[in-house]
Amino acid sequence: MASASHSPSAPAKVSSDEHSGSVRRLLKFGVVGSAGYLWDTGTVYALMPVLGLGTATLIAYFVAATLNWVANRFWTFGDAGRHEHPVLQWLRFLTANSLGFFLNRGTVYGLFYFEPLCREYPFAALAAGSFAGMFANFTLSRRLVFRERPPSSALDLAEIATGVVDPEIPETEDAPSAGSGTGSQ
Repeated sequence: MASASHSPSAPAKVSSDEHSGSVRRLLKFGVVGSAGYLWDTGTVYALMPVLGLGTATLIAYFVAATLNWVANRFWTFGDAGRHEHPVLQWLRFLTANSLGFFLNRGTVYGLFYFEPLCREYPFAALAAGSFAGMFANFTLSRRLVFRERPPSSALDLAEIATGVVDPEIPETEDAPSAGSGTGSQ
């Protein structure tokens, strides 16, 4: 019975577990993102009378992104990526989510410019921006920020970022996936 773990059906179980874990993380990421939307909106409304809508919106993004990073670090991704210094991980989170930033704030500022109602009620533009950046931010956070293993080199980081290498699987386990039976789980 011990050899049953090496049966052809074992990889399908693992991929199903990995898929459900990824879906669970996406849902948690969405919950954190919803809280981030509230932090973002609250900061915009608090700073808008003092700094104006444009500046308040820019500052609010970094406030919400920082709080989202903390929540994702401790709740969404659990122990993944805990081997890194928190400040370096936070900087990587901001950098990795720069695509999400442009999608998010591009949507927000576009709506402010083209839809006058959104300037009066910024929460609508902020909600649309949050949704626009969510999937890019999740993918980039999972691949580049909250990894199960640190990259061994700049090339390894580039391969993880482009999807050539799975960030969850160590390099030594990539080769035996063809069913050679020499893997050491």
